Amino acid sequence: MTVVFTTASFPPDLVWTPELVRYLSDADRATGRLAGEGSHLPSPHLLMRPFMRREAVLSSRIEGTQTTLGELLAAEAGGRVERSPADLQEVENYVSALEYGIDRLRSLPLSLRLLRELHARLMDGVRGQHSKPGEFRRSQNWIGPPGCALEEATYVPPSVPEMLEALNAWERALGDTSLPPLAQIGLAHCQFEAIHPFLDGNGRVGRLLITLFLVERMILPTPMLYLSAYFEATRNEYYNRLLAVSESGDWEAWLRYFLIGVARESDDALGRVERLNELLRGWRSVVAGLPTGTPAALVDLLAENPFWTITKAAQRLGVAYTTAQRAVERLERESILEQVAGRLRDRVYCARAILDILEEPAELGPQ
Repeated sequence: MTVVFTTASFPPDLVWTPELVRYLSDADRATGRLAGEGSHLPSPHLLMRPFMRREAVLSSRIEGTQTTLGELLAAEAGGRVERSPADLQEVENYVSALEYGIDRLRSLPLSLRLLRELHARLMDGVRGQHSKPGEFRRSQNWIGPPGCALEEATYVPPSVPEMLEALNAWERALGDTSLPPLAQIGLAHCQFEAIHPFLDGNGRVGRLLITLFLVERMILPTPMLYLSAYFEATRNEYYNRLLAVSESGDWEAWLRYFLIGVARESDDALGRVERLNELLRGWRSVVAGLPTGTPAALVDLLAENPFWTITKAAQRLGVAYTTAQRAVERLERESILEQVAGRLRDRVYCARAILDILEEPAELGPQ
């Protein structure tokens, strides 16, 4: 059966059952705990970078890419990656769009204009680049099995005139502050996916939207909460809940699903942050008594990226190549770093313990 977008008013009038209130409270507490830990990070701007890249990998994986987090981080460090360059470019575009969006929020509120700008960066030079990057669609689209006709579609988004009307209502609702923020972004994400305003890239833009909303509303001091791992692990339910909203207006079930994801991903992120902080504190204590502070400074850089070459470490630390080399060799002797690729001046080193924490699958538990 084909489900068609309905022009029901947005945001919907929710029925705040005791169950739904409890899920909202759980999500609020979980994000509060994560925010508390984030506020105590010694260098939150460093540690948020691998979390952003983990989200880029997982969000892009939902769309079919195969690039791993280790490959992305190694490529940024100057290492060679055997994976498809096209896959890597898609993930790098996601990182670029996310970083751009966070910076752009300083001068532009979360809006349709910002979403178009994000889409332009996301789709630049990758699959879908011919689907008018940065522009809302001007023709009907639909969702279903590859190559299916409109009549065989699983879901049909609104026509272009209806889409423009729905987008304007969506943007107005996004600026409303009467709803609890976590409920508001849950509803906004669902409605955005239903409107499906781009010819391609709607899923990734919709997931970027969640992160940028949390940043704009200052739910977290640094962007460390992402839902792509949850959406991927519960992919069938994710799509079924979205479809049920368009089919029968079941907003409460969707919001329950979304808030469970917020709570579980907050707990998962908190666990990773705590383990990373403990690991880094231990490494700092190992090198604390050395006559030069370069090894300690290099440990701090591992929070940003567990992969480094000596050349890039020297440039980042502002020291001579030989000074950086001695620091790397010291961390190698302490089993903090290990060489993973390259030779001579192009050797790539990795803090494997950090990478393992970042790449560990999320334990989300049953619904």
